[in-house]
Amino acid sequence: MNTEKSASLFSEAQQYIPGGVNSPVRAFRSVGKTPLFIKKAKGAYLFDEDGNRYLDYVCSWGPGILGHASERVIRAVKNACEDGLTFGAPTKKETELAKMITDFVPAAEQVRLVSSGTEAVMSAIRLARGYTGRDKIIKFEGNYHGHSDGLLVKAGSGLLTDLAPASAGVPEGYTKSTLLAGYNDEESVKELFSLYPDSIAAVIVEPVAANMGVVPPKEGFLAFLRQITEKHGTVLIFDEVITGFRLALGGAGEYYGVKPDMVTLGKIVGGGMPLAAYCGRKDIMQCVAPVGSVYQAGTLSGNPVAVTAGIETLKILSNEREVYERLDRKTSVLEQAFKEKGLQVNRVGSLLSAFFTDVPVTDYETAKTSDTASFAKYFSYMLENGIYVAPSQFEAMFVSATHTDMDIERTAQVIREYTVK
Repeated sequence: MNTEKSASLFSEAQQYIPGGVNSPVRAFRSVGKTPLFIKKAKGAYLFDEDGNRYLDYVCSWGPGILGHASERVIRAVKNACEDGLTFGAPTKKETELAKMITDFVPAAEQVRLVSSGTEAVMSAIRLARGYTGRDKIIKFEGNYHGHSDGLLVKAGSGLLTDLAPASAGVPEGYTKSTLLAGYNDEESVKELFSLYPDSIAAVIVEPVAANMGVVPPKEGFLAFLRQITEKHGTVLIFDEVITGFRLALGGAGEYYGVKPDMVTLGKIVGGGMPLAAYCGRKDIMQCVAPVGSVYQAGTLSGNPVAVTAGIETLKILSNEREVYERLDRKTSVLEQAFKEKGLQVNRVGSLLSAFFTDVPVTDYETAKTSDTASFAKYFSYMLENGIYVAPSQFEAMFVSATHTDMDIERTAQVIREYTVK
């Protein structure tokens, strides 16, 4: 497979962009390769600058639930562009999207639109602190909530891939109010509440962890979090940047039947455009400026082009809800293929991770037992066979509505033929 153009473009990019990439997980460092430079994408496929075609299971790290370049979404976006790219003023489309979110997401009574998942989470935590008058928050080891300073403590995603437990440049004081609990470990949460019973503003959790690889919540874990936060007057935040609109139209809240106080959304909600949101109970959301004293603002928040892509994507998903059953069925075929190879596999709906370890992966510590060198060899094998998966052991595999049964079976066969090293 010839990737000379990608290599040349990467060399040039490194002169002008730190590391040659605008997000660390794109760098391919953990798999010892040069990143591919993508020219275009359509449906379930990516096409690089060298003309190679890849069956894509990254789906832009989650947004591509409808596949790439959905004709309906592209058409709607083109029409929106004709009216202007940004106004810095309210539009009726913002209300339309916010109403759709409140219709679909069980916890959402009011919504504030922003431009990234990091911004949504940062704003939600500030709001929880302002609402409760408390400072401390609980997060879970291996859960990634964006790159805001106070949350870069034993995070997942690129930090776990590069084995960096935190980030340089974060003052110690920024993380002093961040308490760490073990994901799926109820006792660790109870201990923190016993130490700080009246000081914890929020518990934030990925309801399905997907940034240390996919790690589902143990039975009853989310319900436990709901119960203990209600007892202590603490805001429960589900970070659904990944799971929102992917597990179900109502996300993990609908899927597991647990209603948090707040939800953060990203990826699918923008239909492939830079858009995110935080939402929740009206009494909490009413604390946001201009009606409340918790300040948050953004020049491009509710950008009309991004909002248009989000509206069209959610319309498609709401009108074709059987898509979730199809995604579940297709992803289960891949799950079975990995199991036949003797790998540890975690799957929830169309989210999947195969771990190169003999230990069942249930939390941050067991995820770290994975053999990343073996994963790198598997990654290269898949790429050589025209299949693009995330270049990290600790990221999810995503299936889209445009992956055909033939695509899935071909992928399963490639997996079955792989010699685990």
